Amino acid sequence: MTSSTVLAERYGVPPRGRRRALVALVAVVALAGIVWVGWTVTVHSRPQVTSQMVGYDVHGEHAITATWTVVRRDTDVRASCLLQALSDDHSVVGEVTVPVDSGPATRQIRSTLRTERRAGTVQLVGCTTQAQQSPE
Repeated sequence: MTSSTVLAERYGVPPRGRRRALVALVAVVALAGIVWVGWTVTVHSRPQVTSQMVGYDVHGEHAITATWTVVRRDTDVRASCLLQALSDDHSVVGEVTVPVDSGPATRQIRSTLRTERRAGTVQLVGCTTQAQQSPE
């Protein structure tokens, strides 16, 4: 007697339909998982708005001008971009939120920030939209 025969005599033979149902259920769950991952990658891999700092110019004790690029997925996407002027000790000395409503999808913007004291650099925190709450 083989071990499979002994096990079949002891516990009985499982019905054939149960194994097929289990395989079908696993296949459906796996397919649903693959579809969900594909949807997630497609939707979230291309944000509605991205931004990048190009450069800045310090204009004395109380002003700094930043040049930065914003790229929107579509021209009708309304974005809000946050810039911060930082002093040499890395404290925030000025801040401005710039709305990006119209114009081409990709554009370069110059913004002047008023500062409470001399700024050493400008940080582009990022841009958000109604649907994209984390800055990119």
